[in-house]
Amino acid sequence: MQEPSQLQIELMTVAHELADAARPIALRYFRKSAQGLENKLSDGFDPVTLADREIEQAMRDILTVQRPDDGILGEEFPDIPSKSGLTWVLDPIDGTRGFISGTPTWGVLIAINDGDAPVFGIVDQPFTGERYCGGFGTALLRHAGREMPLETRQTTTLSESVIFTTFPEVGSTQEGDAFHAVAEQCKLTRYGMDCYAYALLAAGQVDLVIEAGLNAYDIQGPLAVIAAAGGIVTDWQGGDAQHGGRVIAAANATIHAQALEILARY
Repeated sequence: MQEPSQLQIELMTVAHELADAARPIALRYFRKSAQGLENKLSDGFDPVTLADREIEQAMRDILTVQRPDDGILGEEFPDIPSKSGLTWVLDPIDGTRGFISGTPTWGVLIAINDGDAPVFGIVDQPFTGERYCGGFGTALLRHAGREMPLETRQTTTLSESVIFTTFPEVGSTQEGDAFHAVAEQCKLTRYGMDCYAYALLAAGQVDLVIEAGLNAYDIQGPLAVIAAAGGIVTDWQGGDAQHGGRVIAAANATIHAQALEILARY
């Protein structure tokens, strides 16, 4: 395996600095009654908290100093165009519904995109202290002062697979039907894990995550981590998933192909 370049080491160092800055802010608000909750929608429920905005602002402040020529694509504030060819893709709290409900299934998502694809990603869970990292020749979990390698499973049949999605309805009726057609072939189906499901896939605990209606900042961090761990992330047609939409993450190409065959019927 090729050693990371000096630039890659610098980028990874900054990415970890962003995650380190996010943790105490998130924990200051998590499981507290006064979370500064707002609803982004007038005819639905899309929550945002003070933690979302404070975390993203803290990460942007670091990037302004450390990587002033890089672009930023984040959930809460306007995009900053890149001058260097690199863009930081930030989701300060992925899984805000879980965050406000007290479940430790949310996370801080960070990705570095080189203009073609996300090349390094972090899925950080501040409450459990887990940090899943992948890219530049690394795929590892940092937890409790240890580093452990990440590697996806080699399950070969859907009948032995564990599948996740966040919402049981997935998206539209058609998208829900497509997901459930795959899930019916799997051994176990679980819901409501947000970005933590992608982390578990990278860690070799589950085999498939299928979702719809994602944004770029929802998937780029997990995509980089899963790819580094040996998995595959595409859209439902097998194409590029970095811009979001309908996404399938699979532990390996064999399971990916079996699931895509079913999704294609819808």
